[in-house]
Amino acid sequence: MPPVQAIIFDLDGTLLNTLDDLAESMNRVLDRLGYPTHQTEAYKYFVGEGIEKLVYRVLPLKARDDKSVSDCVAAMRKEYDCHWKDRTVPYDGIETMLSELVRRQIKLAVLSNKPHRFTEMTVSHYFPKWHFDEIAGAVTDIPRKPDPAGALRIIEKMKIPAENFLFLGDSGIDMKTANSAGIYAIGALWGFRTENELLESGAKKLISQPEGILNLIG
Repeated sequence: MPPVQAIIFDLDGTLLNTLDDLAESMNRVLDRLGYPTHQTEAYKYFVGEGIEKLVYRVLPLKARDDKSVSDCVAAMRKEYDCHWKDRTVPYDGIETMLSELVRRQIKLAVLSNKPHRFTEMTVSHYFPKWHFDEIAGAVTDIPRKPDPAGALRIIEKMKIPAENFLFLGDSGIDMKTANSAGIYAIGALWGFRTENELLESGAKKLISQPEGILNLIG
């Protein structure tokens, strides 16, 4: 592995356990609109590709028309805006890992399919002690993961070759993004998805605790 100069992190399921706030916010919206709700664990497979895909997946088949989806997306944005930090917490070991990476002069970036405003707010709120050179959430003019466009834009803006990056994420989407961008893909086993999904999607290495990434860097 070439020398590591920077790491791109996924956010939900990698740096932060956001599952309860996402699930509870979405379930409140569904209940208010008269639709069935879902178990929190089911949201591990509903989230990851942006709010529109989340809403589409949680709605019953008969309610997946454009207007119903659009109305539900708008309602979810408002609900989550009020509850995004009720129960969300960093995973154990994340803050220690970030501090050690900074000490080793490794640059940090975040790439998420969460809307860009929420991504910036979340990183600023939970990680105020650490500097992230780039924070990128979902915007209209850049395709979302697993398209590599967001990762490639980070590479370009940080002026560091792709081979000197690592990409840490918890889903197959993250692994595909990393590989498509020419970045070494590391799967986080503490997140929302399974070991099999990570491996099948191209993870080069799996780690069970955040400190594992420090051992990889050496």
